[in-house]
Amino acid sequence: MIASVGATLRSLTFEGRDLVVPFDADEVRPAYRGATLAPWPNRVVDGRYAFGGVERRLALSEPERSHALHGLVAWTEFADRVVADDRVVLAGVIEPQTGYPFRVEVEVEYRLDADGLRQTVTGRNLGTDAAPWGTGPHPYLVADPAERVDDWTLTLPASEVLTVTDDRLSPVAVEPVDAHPHWDFRDTRRLGDVFIDHAFTGLSRAGGIAEVRVQTASGAGVAIAFDEGCPWVQVHTADTPVEATHRIGLAVEPMTCPPDAFRSGVDLVVLQPGGAHAASWTISAL
Repeated sequence: MIASVGATLRSLTFEGRDLVVPFDADEVRPAYRGATLAPWPNRVVDGRYAFGGVERRLALSEPERSHALHGLVAWTEFADRVVADDRVVLAGVIEPQTGYPFRVEVEVEYRLDADGLRQTVTGRNLGTDAAPWGTGPHPYLVADPAERVDDWTLTLPASEVLTVTDDRLSPVAVEPVDAHPHWDFRDTRRLGDVFIDHAFTGLSRAGGIAEVRVQTASGAGVAIAFDEGCPWVQVHTADTPVEATHRIGLAVEPMTCPPDAFRSGVDLVVLQPGGAHAASWTISAL
């Protein structure tokens, strides 16, 4: 099920089992669950960045940490462009505003095929100035709804992790996971009680595709696969103070750029006037 607000993946099932943590149609979407993130994923530290020689300041949508979080379209009402049995295309426009004075169309396609559910996000610059751009999804993957994250195994083919500060999760440095073995899941192993809210890179790929897998002890579960268009992936164990939602899904977010890319410029896409950029990922049952 796709919700028009935020072009959100509200639920996804396979043979009666949830592949992502769902929410009800009349429920306010919790914790960015399934939302499309654009024109940046993750955080812009302090909401401040410079682009084209001009200093910009974004609204702080994560006020407890003083960051601008997950872009500008999470609560945008997208319009239907195509509705078919196996395909939905939604479109919305980011209008020029304080901190992001650029006009960008965001088109989101969900397509169901034999490989799973493929989402493609395309940004098109409708304005006359170049615009900074990044995107990604925010699904919480579920290996078994009757279990918690602790019970599942994770396969994450990443050799590097972006360390962050404990208090604000602000980026510090890209380091080898060899130096942080608790975050090294290149060999499949049980998650246990490890806390993760980090971006990973240095991804191993087969045929150009990286795949992150979350599975039960029996091997059933879910995977998300993505090509070189997403050189980063954020993983979060969904630790919350509320028992009902604590560690009930694993957020796995392929990203075109790392956290704070508007400031660092790392892997930041620049949309030229009239230009477009697309990125995609596929969720499948195991």
